[in-house]
This record gives sequence, structure tokens and C-alpha cells, in this order.
Amino acid sequence: MEPAQSPVDVDVLVVGAGVTGIYQLYLAREAGFSVLMLEAGTGVGGTWYWNRYPGSRYDSESYTYGYFFSRELFNNWTWPEVFTGQPENERYFNHVVDRFDLRRHIRFNARIVAEDWDERAGSWIVRAEDGMEIRARFVVNATGVLSAPVYPRVPGREDFKGIAHHTGLWPKEPVEFAGKRVAVVGTGSSGVQVIPVIADEVASLTVYQRTPNWCVPLNNRVIPAGEQAEIKADFERIREIVTSNGSGFLHVPHDRTTFEETREQRWAFYETMWRSPGFAKLSTNYTDLLTSRDANAEWCAFLEEKYRSIVKDPATVEKLIPRDHLYAGKRPPYVTGYFETFNKPHVDLVDLRETPMVRVTEKGIEATDGEREFDIIVWATGFDFGTGALLRMGIRGRGGLSLNDYWAEGPMTYLGVMAHGFPNMFFPGGPHGGAGNNPRYNGDQSEFIHGVFEFMRQHHYRTVEVPAEVEKTWNDMVTLYSAKQPFGEKSYFFGANIPGKPKRFLNNPGGRLLMKQMMADTAESEYKGFLS
Repeated sequence: MEPAQSPVDVDVLVVGAGVTGIYQLYLAREAGFSVLMLEAGTGVGGTWYWNRYPGSRYDSESYTYGYFFSRELFNNWTWPEVFTGQPENERYFNHVVDRFDLRRHIRFNARIVAEDWDERAGSWIVRAEDGMEIRARFVVNATGVLSAPVYPRVPGREDFKGIAHHTGLWPKEPVEFAGKRVAVVGTGSSGVQVIPVIADEVASLTVYQRTPNWCVPLNNRVIPAGEQAEIKADFERIREIVTSNGSGFLHVPHDRTTFEETREQRWAFYETMWRSPGFAKLSTNYTDLLTSRDANAEWCAFLEEKYRSIVKDPATVEKLIPRDHLYAGKRPPYVTGYFETFNKPHVDLVDLRETPMVRVTEKGIEATDGEREFDIIVWATGFDFGTGALLRMGIRGRGGLSLNDYWAEGPMTYLGVMAHGFPNMFFPGGPHGGAGNNPRYNGDQSEFIHGVFEFMRQHHYRTVEVPAEVEKTWNDMVTLYSAKQPFGEKSYFFGANIPGKPKRFLNNPGGRLLMKQMMADTAESEYKGFLS
């Protein structure tokens, strides 16, 4: 690789020690690049480091979420459950980092406050909150789409004198719920996990819900020893399927549409779906579930019947049934014992559409129907999805162009990994990423980025930048296809949970296979127009 006009401290700087960043670090280190990772926390795992709230666990099958770059790693790690919880997930990532001697390349407690492109030197100057400064040839911001926690804009939040934690910033020290009056604010993917886990410990539990979601059973279970052996023996087949299909899951798609079958057959099939694991309810359901409103509405009618059969109080179950979207109009949560929780006499559900939250007080939460006092408030209020973390890092590209300004109307990317005006900078697992088994999708992006590094080293190029016209083709695709995907504009996939955020689709509506084809075409063209 041609030397820069100013020396660099490191060839590849990776920001973020989650599933994507660890893989990017591994690829670069194995190829002989000098590497460094900066992580804001004190440990590795990303989502599985920060989200350590009670009940936090995978909803992708654990053995398909982990890495596939090493058969030895796959065979030597045993996942005890189909969907393992946060402590086991965090242990796994620590095992990977230590097994492959990556920890010595990681600096913890290093929150990034600025990244500036040095035009003359052809490198990035990256500054951390503690004053540390690193000059890097390439920067890979593997900061993730769910790493910028947000709170509702309600006055008085800092006035509360009890214990309060956001699920995305949960402390390492155990939170003692026993005998406490607890409020959980939010019923998205985090809230519906924590609610049933703490319900039997607390003296009282009040759930504040803005909008209900179409929740379905996770159906977790222990993996017996015989099945463990079968999974490990089947490594090659599993890897081939999850790395080549559109979803990143092992699930086998269904072979027919909804109304090819009688109502009796459909309801029997829906029962099978209800008992299926996790995302199988999406990926193995009738093939027109997400394309036919009538088909989706019938699945929702089945779910409504299920909810009414579980929740005893008619007024409560009415609050739990979504009326503003169909299934997968928002990211569907997967639950264990969630609906049953509302049958407990000390659990109460507050519909914030009926009685909006007014303020947080020293003693609790005041809504329009009065104040309730609490010892603990759990803020399960989600994240600034997609762009949130990147726009908090002070990134400036060519001519001092701020990424915040460039993305003022929504993200502009190519393949969800590059942006025009920001050479030698990448963000796998960020905006215009995938929906499904994310580590598989993000792994595709990491491998594409690594291919760029290898090609530039071999052919002595110094900078890589997506041409504006190429970036436009990708963003035109996102705009066109986003009108055809199932998620509604009330979903956080459109940034709807953040007041003032532009309503732009934040995933890749073209899907994983289209992205992989475009990556292959770009590589086969030898990155024509990208390199200098």
C-alpha cells in the first residue's frame, strides 16, 4: 500500500465491539493490516454488553447468530438454548475475542467525539472523549442500529428520586426489584421481555404503553445433547444456508399462499405458526403474508383470538390489540409469558393514548388521570434507529462536510456501508442494513469492506469513495422499494419514534440478495470510479 503523506497510527480503525465490529477486526488482523478497535464500554458484545436488563435474549436462533468463519469455534461452543439470554451471549463474544487474541487490539472506555478527514494526508483523525487521538487510513464505524438509546420528551425525568434505568444502558450491578413498586415505560421488543420476568418479584407493576405491538411467542427451549451433536455435525450445511439465503435464517419457506386453503386448514396452520420458534412466524408463514393485506389481516384476526383467550380482562386485552398496523407493520416482538402477565392482580396497563403522560415527578409518574408513585422506573423506550449513533460522533468528511448535514433529510449510502464525501470510511450494520438475522447480513458487508482493503493494498490505491451517481442509484432503489415493504411509517424503521427525524426508510428494502449481487458487481468492476 502506498505510504500516506503523513504517517498513520493504524491501517484499520474499527469503532464498536459488537458482533459486526469484532468480525471486521478479525478479518483485518488476519490479513496483516495494523488494527485497533475503540469501544465506548468496558467490555465486548455491543448490544449484548449494553442491554443486560432482565429477560434480554436473542430472537434469532443462537447457533445461527454466532460466527461461521471457524468450524473449530462453532464446534467448541455449546449454546444451551435455542434463544440464549444476555449473560450467555456476552460470554460468547468474550470467548471469541480471547480465542482469537483480539483483546490486545481493543481500547475500552473510548467514546468517539470527532472523526475528521485529513485531505492532505489521506487519513482520518479520530478523537475520543478522554482526549485520545488516533490517525487511521480506514475507519469502520460498526456502531450498530440499536446503540443510541432515547427517552421520551417528558418533563421532570431527572427529578425522579427513585431508581431509573434505560434498558439499553442497563447497569452491571443487579437491580433489586423484590417488593418494589415498578413502572415499565414502553412495550416494544425490550419492554415485552422485561415485563414478565420481573412481574413475580415486584409489589406492583404498572406498564405504560403508547401503542401495542403484534407480539407472538418466542417458544424458547433447551437444546438437548443429541441435538447439540447434530447441529455441530451439520456445520457446513447450516453455514451454506444462512450465508446464502435472503433471511439469514435456517427456516424453510412455506410453499403456498393463504387462500389456497380452507379456513379450517388455515387456522390449523396458524396454530403451527403460533408454536413455531421466533422469526419462523415471518419466514415460514404463508408466502403472501407480507404482500396481501387480506392475508395479513386474517393472521392478525387469529392473533387477536389468541390474545382474547389468554388475557381475562376484556378492557385490558382491548388495549393490547394493535389497531394502527397489521403484522410486521412494526418490528414484531417475540415474547414468553407476556400476555399472561396481565392476569396478575398487581399488574396494571396504562394506555398513554387515553391518559397521556404529563410529567415525571420526584415520586413517580403523572398522567392525565393522576400521579402514581414508584420505587423504580424502567425506560424501555427504544433507540434512535439506524443513524442515531453515527450522527452523535462528530463525523466530517471532504471539505469539512458534516455527516449530520449530509444526512439532514435522511441517510444517503451505497450498499449501506459507504457515503459520498466520506472517503475511506465505512459503517457496516448501519442505515440501509438488513431485516432478519442481522449478523449474517452485516457479515456480508464486512466481507465486502475487507475486499476493498485487500484490493487497494494489492494495487496501491490510497483512497476509496463511492461516486455520487453510484450512490444515487442505491438510494433511488431504497425510495422505490420502500413503498413495497410491509413496515409502515409509524415504525422506528422510518424513524417515527424520534420527533423531528426525517421519515425515511432506514433498512434495505431490496433485500440481502440484491445487495450481495451489487457488491459482487462492484468488486468485479474492480471498484471502477471508486479508487484513487
